[in-house]
Order: sequence, then structure tokens, then C-alpha cells
Amino acid sequence: METLLVSNVVLWILVIALAVIVFALTRQIGVLHERVAPAGALTLSGGVKAGESAPDLELATVSGGRLRLKSFAERGRGVLVFFLSPTCPLCKMLVPVVTRIAREEKDWLDLLFASDGATLAEHQAYVAERSLDSFPYVVSQELGMAFQVGKLPYAALIDEAGVLVAKGLVNTREHLESLLEARRLGVASINEFMRAAAQNESEVKV
Repeated sequence: METLLVSNVVLWILVIALAVIVFALTRQIGVLHERVAPAGALTLSGGVKAGESAPDLELATVSGGRLRLKSFAERGRGVLVFFLSPTCPLCKMLVPVVTRIAREEKDWLDLLFASDGATLAEHQAYVAERSLDSFPYVVSQELGMAFQVGKLPYAALIDEAGVLVAKGLVNTREHLESLLEARRLGVASINEFMRAAAQNESEVKV
């Protein structure tokens, strides 16, 4: 009986110690989360740069039509170009996110899906499967080369004047939203803005 009592006491001590450790770790994670700023889309060098006019390309759509990239600006509309592939799992995951952003920003922004490779039938099946019929979807290797798209998913935000605002790899919803935030702040990327802010802060401290 005495042995059982001692083991119960030891067990409770271990449980309390474990609870304290878990609480301490949870608090530390919260502190780290506050200190680490959210990262924006990763901008790669090459291709059209932020602040430059988007190229006036004529693109073939999967529905059999033609679409000029400049046509959005000619209508006073911005456009978010989302580069994807029918075989890219991460692209599929982000499609609902990018369509939601387009709906939320519909007053000024249109959405354009872009891809290359694969067959026309595969692209058409992808459009049907993901219910993307209400958005233009183009297949163009030239467009990907203009923006130097090396990895997917990738996005480029072009404003109402046809000028590239921001571009980059977009692996998360936060990356996509960072392109819009870059437009609001008037910077090429959130990462650039954060670096400049950190540099200014260090200069003030000195």
C-alpha cells in the first residue's frame, strides 16, 4: 500500500513537471511567432521587374480564343496572373485561395490562370475539374519566359496601368496576399520592405 502511494505521488510530480514544460514551450513559441515577421512571396531575379510595364503578349486560351495581356489595363483593370500546372499539388491547393482573392478584390482586379506544357485536353480537364470556366486560362511558354517563371506556383500582380507591381513564388495564402500588400505599401515586395525597415531601425539605434 505504501509503495502504491509513493508511486502515485511520483507520477503526479511527473505529470505536473510535464505540464510546466509544455506551458513554457507554448509560451516560447508564442514569443517567437511575435518576433518573426511573415515572409512575403520570394522574388527571383530576371524577367519583367516591378515598376516596369508588362509585355503586350497575345495569348492562346484553352477555350480556343485569343487574349492580349494589355487588354486588362486598357479596360482600367488590374490582373493577378497565377502560373500553375495541372500536375502541381500545391497549385491545386492554392486555386481556391486565389479565386477568393479575386472575388474580394473584384472592384479593380481580374484573375488570369497561366500554364505551359501538358496537352490542351489536360488543361481543359483541369479547368472543368476545378470549375475555372469563369476565369481566362491561357497556355503560353512565352508568358512564363517573360516573367522568368522557374518554379510553381508563381504569381505576378499587374496594376490598372499595366505595370508590374510585384511577383514571386507563392507557396501559401500569405505569399499571395503579400503581393496585394506590396501594392498598398508601394514596394516591390514585402521582403524588401521588411529589410529596409530593419536597416532603418538598426541605423536609428546606432
